[in-house]
Amino acid sequence: MEIKHLLPAGLLFFSCFALQAQEKKTLSLDEAINLAVTQSTEAGLAETKVVTSGLDVDNVKNNRYPDFKLSGQYQRLTSPVVKLRLPTGDGGSSSDGGETATASPEVNQVMLGQASFGLPVFSGFRLKNNIESSEDIHKAETFNALNTKEQVALQTIMLYVNLYKAQESVKLIQENLKSANQRVTDFTAMEQNGLLARNDLLKAQLQSSNIELSLEDAKRRVSTLSFQLATLLKLPQNIRIIPDSAYFKKSETITPAISEGEAIAQRTDLEALRWQQKASEANIKVARADYYPSVQLMAGYVALDIQNVAQVYNAVNFGVGVSYDISNIFKNSKKVKAAQSRAEETRQAVELLTDRVKIQVQEALENYNLAIKQDKVYTQAVQQANENYRIVKDKYDNGLVDTNDLLEADVQQLQAKLNEAFSKADITQRYYELLNASGKLTNSFNLTQNK
Repeated sequence: MEIKHLLPAGLLFFSCFALQAQEKKTLSLDEAINLAVTQSTEAGLAETKVVTSGLDVDNVKNNRYPDFKLSGQYQRLTSPVVKLRLPTGDGGSSSDGGETATASPEVNQVMLGQASFGLPVFSGFRLKNNIESSEDIHKAETFNALNTKEQVALQTIMLYVNLYKAQESVKLIQENLKSANQRVTDFTAMEQNGLLARNDLLKAQLQSSNIELSLEDAKRRVSTLSFQLATLLKLPQNIRIIPDSAYFKKSETITPAISEGEAIAQRTDLEALRWQQKASEANIKVARADYYPSVQLMAGYVALDIQNVAQVYNAVNFGVGVSYDISNIFKNSKKVKAAQSRAEETRQAVELLTDRVKIQVQEALENYNLAIKQDKVYTQAVQQANENYRIVKDKYDNGLVDTNDLLEADVQQLQAKLNEAFSKADITQRYYELLNASGKLTNSFNLTQNK
């Protein structure tokens, strides 16, 4: 009896769990992009790198400030023998050399305190160029972060579009499966009444089975893509995301005005590489700094207390320190040449990426125009496939065509509808790919937080 009472409770629990697991959330593309650029791990990592490079700039700038150090020592000694040989004021002399040898004082401790101050005055412009290089790297990381968000936004759009395609596939295949199952029911009745050959019934059943397999595969894609998108956007993984179909109902008819010059000026990855090039040029100047001497203002204070022997107070010193490594005249040339070679690498990388940007813009524009033309063709194809199926169905009902022709027309009709649904989504995808190629993708959305 207890088991009988537990079964309904268990079924209720699993039913609630299933409903929770199938929680649906309609998500607009703008909302998805906002979540992508603010919540995704990739965007967060990019922002952290910007913060880190900013702190590196601050650390380099701290080298402009003087060094001020305090140190102190206290030492215990183990009964040393101390002999002092000091000239006496009365001209007396010791027995072994003209100086008075005093008795060994008792020394058990030594105390020493020091303060030192150093201010760099000149180091071959190394500090200035190090700061310039670190600031350039920080700017490069800033643009790298923007580019990362562009790519995350594009990845989100791709998942969003593919999820819409998969869900449209499920809808269309489900409709087609209903027709196929009804056909099997009709054919079964005809076969039982001797009006249809059994192999025709088997063909209809086989097509129904194939459609059912296609439906399960489409559902699998919906589940997979929804999970991937939820993971990217940091949403609960039990949520099933429903794309807003409003983005795909109408075709874009106006091609955005985009030129190669605009893309070259606005691409964040290209701008990041330009700042890396500036940083590498500053590093050449840093390497050349070893050809120059270093000059530093110096000051210090010392206090010394040796128990029963000596006390030193107010020992203040100040002056100028100069250091120059003569060997750098011969050894530093390789270091400078290496820095120049790295700067040349970044210059060539900028040139290479500039050419790629031009190609990407041209390719994205051609793909967008092709998507618009394909949509027009697929829209006409749906009308043609519907009319073709109507005609074939009439002929089949009148015994003018066989079952193969009917099933083939049905498949063509389904494929035409799928192509039309996909073409609408492809236009949206190609449109945003074009914006991405020109560096305008994230700016085209109303982002709540666009760092």
